[in-house]
Amino acid sequence: MSQRDTVSILLVDDHPFVREGVRARLEAVPDFRVVAEADNAVDGLSLALMHSPSLLLTDIGMGGMTGLQLAESCQQRLPGMAVIVLSMHGSLDYFERAFRAGARGYVLKHAPADELVGAIHAVVGGGSYFSPELMHRRAGECGVLPDRLHRLTARERFILAGVARGLSNRQIAAELQISARTVESYRFSLKRKLDITGQAALVKFAVESVAGLAREVPMFEGGADAGAGRRGSVTGDSGRP
Repeated sequence: MSQRDTVSILLVDDHPFVREGVRARLEAVPDFRVVAEADNAVDGLSLALMHSPSLLLTDIGMGGMTGLQLAESCQQRLPGMAVIVLSMHGSLDYFERAFRAGARGYVLKHAPADELVGAIHAVVGGGSYFSPELMHRRAGECGVLPDRLHRLTARERFILAGVARGLSNRQIAAELQISARTVESYRFSLKRKLDITGQAALVKFAVESVAGLAREVPMFEGGADAGAGRRGSVTGDSGRP
């Protein structure tokens, strides 16, 4: 495997046993390489500037500088570096603060190891990943659909749900059996209809809309297989954005 294909990872957590276990799991994946690790955010920032890794994987609660402050500092100085928060905190407050700090992923520490691997692949691929437990909790706390969601067709909502799940254009296209170029056209249409500028703003809106999307798009409940049962109704639109 070439160096260019390797996902370089900086691991920051103040618990040595956690770092040891996470590192062992990540290094079992052929395209992952942990280039450095730290037990505090200050050292983590120095190592991030030194190594410029593909991904920062950080805890939140550490002495002194927090993982969220580290994520925000890294996003300012290394905007090309992806950030995933790995935390024991399952409250929506921490999730929302992590999102505002620039994290594109949030995985709970009690989640299966394979979930973390999948989250890393999603985030370094340009998408996002947030623990299903958090998404369901958020869906339970929210009431009605955001007003702007009513502007969208069923297929557009399906694609927006894919954006919230962190799926790439190719993955969404595979679920809908359309081309990745068509999905890109839908993304453009979504931004126009929702009065949104930029991909980051679209992802943010998608994540904030998961309550309504979870009720209307079953892919939130079980991924592609759940979506397949409704695919006929979802693809009942003309197929154009």
